[in-house]
Amino acid sequence: MQDNVRAITPVSISGLAPGVPPTGTPIFEFIKPTDLFVDPAYQRSIGERGLSQIRRMIEEFDWAKFKPPICAYAEHEGATVLKVLDGQHTAIAAASNPNIPEIPVMIVEAEDTAAQAKAFIGQNTQSLRVTNLQLHQAAIAAADEDALTLELTCTASNVKLLKNPNSYTGDGSRQTIAVKQIEALIARRGRIVARQVLETIANAERGPITASQIKAAEMLLTDNEYAEHITADDLTSAIIDLLYTAEEEAKLFGATHKVPLWRALAIIWYRKCKKRRGALRAA
Repeated sequence: MQDNVRAITPVSISGLAPGVPPTGTPIFEFIKPTDLFVDPAYQRSIGERGLSQIRRMIEEFDWAKFKPPICAYAEHEGATVLKVLDGQHTAIAAASNPNIPEIPVMIVEAEDTAAQAKAFIGQNTQSLRVTNLQLHQAAIAAADEDALTLELTCTASNVKLLKNPNSYTGDGSRQTIAVKQIEALIARRGRIVARQVLETIANAERGPITASQIKAAEMLLTDNEYAEHITADDLTSAIIDLLYTAEEEAKLFGATHKVPLWRALAIIWYRKCKKRRGALRAA
């Protein structure tokens, strides 16, 4: 019995303004995978999880499952090379398989690192394989204003935004991967308040700065119900005094009272803070 098939038909574009491609039509070429390059400005290095994926691709290589890498011409040490904008795992798997001398690649126009980084973001914004940290690094390479503002805010707070989720050093003090929470904090409160929030947590020198901690500190330092009674220094002292018990108490409090972890953590911290009159104005 023949399967039913459906023709591709256009949807209504009423009310839309169809975009005109800003670059030329892509071309396809067969390329030796070992002739391709990656740019660390916006491409992550391959970790153990990535290596596992590549090994599976090598063992199960199938043209029916193959997705051509997207590349762009670039200058490197006086020579013209092809940089992989998306698909480096595929390219590495092909390069490692002696049965695959060449692969088809799609070549698009992206003349410099900033344009290539923007293309990488466009290719991977909806991809679950690419982390927020990677997209942020790509946005920096693309000179995105919001990404640069976020990076400057972290630097001013003496907080290091890591490039990879598992790259903490020591106990993780003054280090974070909470890029989306910091981005949202800056959008809500601006750079000055965001810096104060990050500094308040970082000055406790007590481990990685988490999204829950950022949101909890933001509430305590900006909500008049709390900020009128404590200073940033009071909050830092409370975090130091509680050490790592605060998170455990917050989990229990949150489960008992059915409140989010960040709000429960804020309540636990606030209970420990020294209370002052007019602290908001004094700060």
